[in-house]
Amino acid sequence: MIQKFDRNDRRILKFPAVHPCEGISPATLLESLINLSHEICSYQSKFFATQRKNAREMFRQISILSMFFEDIREHVPNLLDSAVLCFSELHLTFQKIQFLLEDCTCEGARIWILMKAYFVSNQFRDLIRAVATALDVLPLGSIDVSSETKELVELLSKQARKVKMELDAEDENAMKRVILILNQFENKFEPEPCLIKKIVDYLDIRTWADCHREIKFLDKEITLEFLKSDAREVPLLSSLVGFLNYCRAVLFEDCDFGDVDQSEVKTNLEMLTCLNPKDFQCPISLELMTDPVTISTGQTYDRASIQKWLKSGNFICPKTQEMLTSTELVPNTSLRNVIQQFCAEYGISLSKSRTKNRDISRTISPGSPSYAEAMKFVSKFLVSRLYSGSGYQKNKAAYEIRLLTKSNIFNRSCLIEAGTISPLVKLLTSTDPSTQENAISALLKLSKHSTGQKGIIQNGGLKFILGLVKDGLKLETRQIAVATVFYLSSVDEYRKLIGDQRETIPSLLEIIKEGTTCGKKNAVVAIFGLLLYKKNHQRVLEAGTVPLLLELLVSSSDRSQLKTDTLAVLATLAESINGSIAIMQASGLTLIVKFLQSITSKAGKEYCVSILHSLCINCGVDVVSVLAKDEPLMSALYALLTEGTSHASRKARSLIKILQKFCEASSSRLIREVRQEQFVDVR
Repeated sequence: MIQKFDRNDRRILKFPAVHPCEGISPATLLESLINLSHEICSYQSKFFATQRKNAREMFRQISILSMFFEDIREHVPNLLDSAVLCFSELHLTFQKIQFLLEDCTCEGARIWILMKAYFVSNQFRDLIRAVATALDVLPLGSIDVSSETKELVELLSKQARKVKMELDAEDENAMKRVILILNQFENKFEPEPCLIKKIVDYLDIRTWADCHREIKFLDKEITLEFLKSDAREVPLLSSLVGFLNYCRAVLFEDCDFGDVDQSEVKTNLEMLTCLNPKDFQCPISLELMTDPVTISTGQTYDRASIQKWLKSGNFICPKTQEMLTSTELVPNTSLRNVIQQFCAEYGISLSKSRTKNRDISRTISPGSPSYAEAMKFVSKFLVSRLYSGSGYQKNKAAYEIRLLTKSNIFNRSCLIEAGTISPLVKLLTSTDPSTQENAISALLKLSKHSTGQKGIIQNGGLKFILGLVKDGLKLETRQIAVATVFYLSSVDEYRKLIGDQRETIPSLLEIIKEGTTCGKKNAVVAIFGLLLYKKNHQRVLEAGTVPLLLELLVSSSDRSQLKTDTLAVLATLAESINGSIAIMQASGLTLIVKFLQSITSKAGKEYCVSILHSLCINCGVDVVSVLAKDEPLMSALYALLTEGTSHASRKARSLIKILQKFCEASSSRLIREVRQEQFVDVR
């Protein structure tokens, strides 16, 4: 049988062809060859932006061999071993040819195939030579086909050895134009629009969507390059992304506003507990630190993030803006051990966190000087559009910012420095739902940058963002605004500012009532962030948060992460007497006991036992007497002593002692009462 390869896992311009299995029947091999040749010839109907001449020659030769294979289909039993060997080698070569044609016609890879034109043309030449080599061992005389067919195959074999598969002069000129433009960007010179137009027209990149597709492909290639140790292609790939970012923003007026990842409104933190020890987050990437190091200013960063920062020529502390007296990175071993223990206890994959950090931290600095300068030109253009463009142009500019800042730290800093925040804030009052959504989404991305948070507050953005949480024209817009509130609340002084606004907490509660699962989660997380400022506790309680959160626990179906986040907020509220009373008044005691026994996440169990412990401390015997009678509860608590997190174990041990003391006291009191009754009876 013929071995198969999963084409979805193949990287472009890699040809992982496989030999036919040993012992394969000649008939099966020949039938597979016929099918392969038909598949190759079917590429004639597809568009080749480059390598057109080489592809035509390839099609001509494969079509001749296809006719030859079909002619001998009825004479398979008489094939010699040397003929089968030839067909086996041709089968391997045909697979590679199909891979190459697939790449040359790949949507989104046109400019990359152009820039790899020399390599691609060499591949065409090598594969044609491989066909000739395979035909050299073909015993054509022993095969029963017509003399005309034999002559065609013999002629093909000679031509395959001599044919010149060279780079088309037009492809070469187009490639040189791209290199010229990249050099112009690197030298801080904005290219002439007519020169850019010639390139995109040559590659048939006619629309915004075409350009966006090319960028997405190159971004994927960059990610794959970073998985390698050398990443030699990254500078060129990054330069091309910078060039196409410029084309998409400046050259194309049309825009496909629907091409956006709706998951972007999700907060980056996988668990609420990551917020509590805030020092676990790298101030640059806002992700969990996997290798924390301390610099001369005393600030701690993830090693990958701060190294990128320093390599890009920055010698100031990203957080304090102080000049560094030394570039030495001192490992923060104690913090690393705490983070590792934290990850182990809460089931967080440190390797996944490290990969995620690497993916985002690599964008701290631009991938090439050309990319950096192109991004500055793009930023300047988008700011001018935000201020003086038409309604449509402003919307498109906001959308471009939304895309550019999605997962790129350098882009965020570049756009913030260019002055995009102020006009974006003004767009929040737009009466166009699309413009409003794109503006708040762009600000959400910029709020992940410390300078962006400051810029939003200084430009009066908080008032408008909170207004969108309450009255955004679309539910999606309201939920994105909630996520923005979450990031702003990561700054201590802003938590107070946000909490002081009367409409903040009621608006967040409305999202919990009406939002999607993602929106509910964002609102819960935002409330948790506000609770890190103690004076916000009473405001949260007075808004009626506790009954709503308890209702959310019951109604959130199997959304375990949402339940865990909700329990985290209740655990924080329960620490105060008023919070505990609110939980008791809302009949939350029985529900929390039930969740302790049923929820599967370690973090969820920890929050449950923390809530019960706080209720016992703050509400006394009314709670303890109920819990002491619940036999399954004691079993769950004892299980946590060995299976729970260290914090859950401590809470469980303390709660067990409270319940045991109550039972002992109750027993002693009962004995005294019995003895008194007996004494009375005797008398």
